[in-house]
Amino acid sequence: MKILILGSGGREHALTWKISQSKLCSQLFIAPGNAGTAKFGENINIDINDFTAVKKACLSKKIDMVVVGPEEPLVKGIYDFFKRDESLKHIIITGPSAKGAQLEGSKAFAKSFMEKYKIPTAKYKEFDASNFTEGIDYIQSHLMPTVLKADGLAAGKGVIICNNRIEALSEFDLMIQQSKFGDAGKKVVVEEFLDGIELSVFVLTDGKNYVVLPEAKDYKKIGEGDKGLNTGGMGAISPVPFVTEHFMQKVTEQIIEPTINGLQKEKIDYKGFIFFGLIKVNGEPMVIEYNCRLGDPETEVILLRLKNDLVELFVDMDKQNLDKQEINIDLNDAATIVAVSGGYPGEYKKGLPIDFGYLENPEARKHIDEDGGVVVFHAGTKQANDEVVTNGGRVLAVSALADTLGDAIELSKSILEEIYYDGIYYRKDIGYEFVD
Repeated sequence: MKILILGSGGREHALTWKISQSKLCSQLFIAPGNAGTAKFGENINIDINDFTAVKKACLSKKIDMVVVGPEEPLVKGIYDFFKRDESLKHIIITGPSAKGAQLEGSKAFAKSFMEKYKIPTAKYKEFDASNFTEGIDYIQSHLMPTVLKADGLAAGKGVIICNNRIEALSEFDLMIQQSKFGDAGKKVVVEEFLDGIELSVFVLTDGKNYVVLPEAKDYKKIGEGDKGLNTGGMGAISPVPFVTEHFMQKVTEQIIEPTINGLQKEKIDYKGFIFFGLIKVNGEPMVIEYNCRLGDPETEVILLRLKNDLVELFVDMDKQNLDKQEINIDLNDAATIVAVSGGYPGEYKKGLPIDFGYLENPEARKHIDEDGGVVVFHAGTKQANDEVVTNGGRVLAVSALADTLGDAIELSKSILEEIYYDGIYYRKDIGYEFVD
């Protein structure tokens, strides 16, 4: 099969790495990709939200399957675009319809869906310009801290935890009246704050059946000890030590199955990943948010542990045969540590040369990229003549698989110590609460 992967980050490099191992994959294309994905296939420089350009690439390259990495094309309806087009509808596409993608694209839609199907989540109310004053009254009487969420996609920045009413009222005004997040914040969900420990659970569904992939926990804060500003993710681990079989049974019965059943009852076309952003509160799982794709940097650890042929899973997803699949998971621990640009998540420079140290040696590169024990996934990089340079806030996700979590973390750190670019920064305490 000829396969096109859409996206350019660490998640997409991990997908490229995994899919390239499939016996069903004959040729691989990545749009737009990065310096790392170019090692496994051909990068195509197109805008993935320009569906006409994606169509042209699919037809010219005779693509059989499209794997969608980020959420924006899904929310904008790329699945529907393909299924409506006679020349494209035969192509397998991993992702839900635009209606299904509203689980991520609209916080208000997701909360209403959870309420309807009795899926445990925080209590909430939604407000916009038409009932702005009601929102003010609601916040003034609400327990603190509270959580404000922009309804739409806000590049991962639309969720604000407010510790006092002055902050909450100020942010509420900025979002609705001052368009802090543009159209994404025209509607705001005001939610109770849940105190617990977070984790990510992933399923692949064919709309009727589903398989559960390895769970993960990511670390969003820029500073060690989980302090400072939120980022797109500074690292992740899998498995999650506190996730027991009993806890996962609760997740399955109270969250996963009601979600899949709800999608069927709503007649929502959904063939793809569902990412459950969960929080464990007093031993019970609750949903913080849905995403309609794999997480980043969680993908970089869960794909290290997934032994199945991913393309085979996608084919059975398309045929609604996932009930015939059994997920095979590596019992070792995986960790990924993200190296970011100096200044991130604020302003940062691009185009800085990356020195991979001894990893530039072909034999070392072969060991690192192909052994499976350690993989240097590229996120914000690009090829500039004969060198690899930085091209984003999150630059690399160094991922390792080992007998213990501590060993996996140390292995990732040992590789990162060989890498240098001006301003390189990474957290040295990923998984800190689980390692002595």
